[in-house]
Amino acid sequence: MYAIHFYENNNYVLNQVLRNIPAVDENVTLKGRKGKVMRIEEIKENVYYVFVEFEKVVDKSKTAALDVKKKRR
Repeated sequence: MYAIHFYENNNYVLNQVLRNIPAVDENVTLKGRKGKVMRIEEIKENVYYVFVEFEKVVDKSKTAALDVKKKRR
């Protein structure tokens, strides 16, 4: 069992105890957010830091406001 600490841009996201260590360029889902593993650092024998880059979140309310203007006649 390994203690995996997940970081995004040096900001702590989550830690988990896992049986497998994620690989570089592997897709992961943390807290409902999709991301990709960028790099892994081994701190101790069973402690790893995993740096993840999450996909950008698109705000749908802004695009909905633009659609309302187009519907006016």
